[in-house]
Amino acid sequence: MSDPNAPQQPSYDAAPQYPSAPQYGAPAPAYGGAPAPVPGKTLGIVGLILSCIFFVPLSVLVGLILSIVALVQSRKAGVKNGPAVAGIIISAVLIVIGIIVGVIIGVSVASIVGTCAELGPGVHEVGGVTFTCG
Repeated sequence: MSDPNAPQQPSYDAAPQYPSAPQYGAPAPAYGGAPAPVPGKTLGIVGLILSCIFFVPLSVLVGLILSIVALVQSRKAGVKNGPAVAGIIISAVLIVIGIIVGVIIGVSVASIVGTCAELGPGVHEVGGVTFTCG
């Protein structure tokens, strides 16, 4: 029988248990490292930039298409993509403005051509406006 008041002797039969080190294949814990890339983010930025270049005729349309593709990719991944949304909005507004300006210019040119057809060739002054018809 052992004395209950006697100090406990450590058992040396078993090896001491230490916490195991992480395996080499295990991913390191993320402590503020680089965030995972957002699908469609770069494409959304490119679409936004192209939608802002309104003096190149097709860039607004290409910017709209790229922004829509980027937004679809981001939504499939479940993340937000602000540049893609901005690119869609800017492209749509610029396309509508372009259509309005195109209609105004078309109506003006048609009016001038119609007036010249009525007046015939030469220089004419109608209502204080000078028309040079060829």
